[in-house]
Amino acid sequence: MPVSELLERVSSRELSEWMAYERVAGPLGFDRADVQSAIVAATVANANRGKGKPLTPADFVPKWDRKPKQTVEEMVQLAYALNAAFGGSVVNAGGDDGAAE
Repeated sequence: MPVSELLERVSSRELSEWMAYERVAGPLGFDRADVQSAIVAATVANANRGKGKPLTPADFVPKWDRKPKQTVEEMVQLAYALNAAFGGSVVNAGGDDGAAE
């Protein structure tokens, strides 16, 4: 549902009440399904694991868009790689582009 339609159908008060409920009861919708599935997956995995460290539901919940932070060196390397892939050239700070005159 688009935000504009939501705001036409639900009052600010009702929306605030749902937000407060979610803070107390946990996420609604697909986030909740992920947690429920993780509980089942952890139970099945632990029932069949034998010896070893027990798994928790957190081990099975997907982590969306959680990429590790890149170092400056990694960002520079990526910039060089993309530049080369798109046929660009490197221009040094002194204005020398490395091309033969």
